[in-house]
Amino acid sequence: MATTEYQVTGMTCGHCEMSVREEVGQIGGVADIEVSASSGKLVVTASEPIDDAAVLTAVDEAGYSAVRV
Repeated sequence: MATTEYQVTGMTCGHCEMSVREEVGQIGGVADIEVSASSGKLVVTASEPIDDAAVLTAVDEAGYSAVRV
């Protein structure tokens, strides 16, 4: 399993977390997603190294922006 951490900006509530989780969850190979609006932290665990561009695009689709930590 590969774990990657991102910093997401713009999230303010549980609905924001759910939106990010839903979009990132559509990426193939993703096994677990931890997201916190209060810290802006997104941790993605996947069965193989995750494609950063796919995660950043998914976060963008949810309406937020992110950078890999």
